[in-house]
Amino acid sequence: MQRKKKDIGAVIIHLFLIAGVIIVAFPFVWMILSSLKSISDFYNFTFLPKKIDWSGYEYIFKETEFLRWYWNSIVVAIIVTISCLIFNSLVGYVLAKHRFPGAKVVFILILSTLMIPTEMLVIPWYMMGSDFGWVDTFWGIMFPGLIEAFGIFLIRQFMLGVPDDILDAARIDGMGEFKIWWRIALPQVKPALSALGIITFLGNWNAYLWPVIITATDNMRTLPVGISLFSTADAGGIKWNLIMCMSTMAVIPMIIVFLFFQKRIVEGIALTGVKG
Repeated sequence: MQRKKKDIGAVIIHLFLIAGVIIVAFPFVWMILSSLKSISDFYNFTFLPKKIDWSGYEYIFKETEFLRWYWNSIVVAIIVTISCLIFNSLVGYVLAKHRFPGAKVVFILILSTLMIPTEMLVIPWYMMGSDFGWVDTFWGIMFPGLIEAFGIFLIRQFMLGVPDDILDAARIDGMGEFKIWWRIALPQVKPALSALGIITFLGNWNAYLWPVIITATDNMRTLPVGISLFSTADAGGIKWNLIMCMSTMAVIPMIIVFLFFQKRIVEGIALTGVKG
């Protein structure tokens, strides 16, 4: 009787999980199918395309700067992610493993920046970018995210769990601090680095507000900004099929990142909850 109750409970749980998967996956499936519809089929509100139409993909590759926007997003996301992993881990290591006057004050000041909404920062960012000639450049798009308070906080919390004895032993053996950070400390916090890298990459891949402000020409627009150009109606209406084609292509890197690093994502989230 008890086993029967467990079996019923397992069936109910699996039904809820299946329902959740359907709810989450449906928008993606609908987006992909809609990208294969003609604009007339799109407005017929049918789930499946009456006839597979590749003209939307042909149009975005031949008639727009889609590939350029794609490349810009890849460059920005990769460089910012690498920068965050390096500088956030360096600062996190110093704050966690070095005692110096004002360390707690510095950490609190860094954390306090998390309470400032991004919308309040875009004006000083833009003024700074304009003064230095960074408007409509890769550097202008990237500089606000090259080091972030959340990443410093995350890495510091993990670094606190690295045994001091290991670091002291490395110092006795004659290792410099940079080498200790690179060869001893970083390998101990791989789950945190993986989680931070994934979050940073996806955040910059999907970023819209700052890139749309700092860019002015088609050549420097990122993918979200480029896609948004097609969201305004013209004489022929909004080209929803083109938006779906671009959006379908845009999710490919995110799917690849998730498939390769899904184990690290789970580890990072789980360990973040238990670090003091």
